[in-house]
Amino acid sequence: MRKYFNRLRDLREDSDKTQMDMAVEFEMQPTQYRRYENGESDLPLELAKKFADYYGVSIDYIAMRTDKK
Repeated sequence: MRKYFNRLRDLREDSDKTQMDMAVEFEMQPTQYRRYENGESDLPLELAKKFADYYGVSIDYIAMRTDKK
């Protein structure tokens, strides 16, 4: 079963961004971003909102509750 962190990776890769690019964009350590994307840390709701706004998708899309962006 696919998890939200797979969706984060897909969105990042579709935007031609690296994990480092995203860490800089969201002012966090690259290791922390990697943990979110690999499912090693839970994604806080406030950060999920920021990712949704950044990518122009809904939180439900990031959370894998829908395939409609």
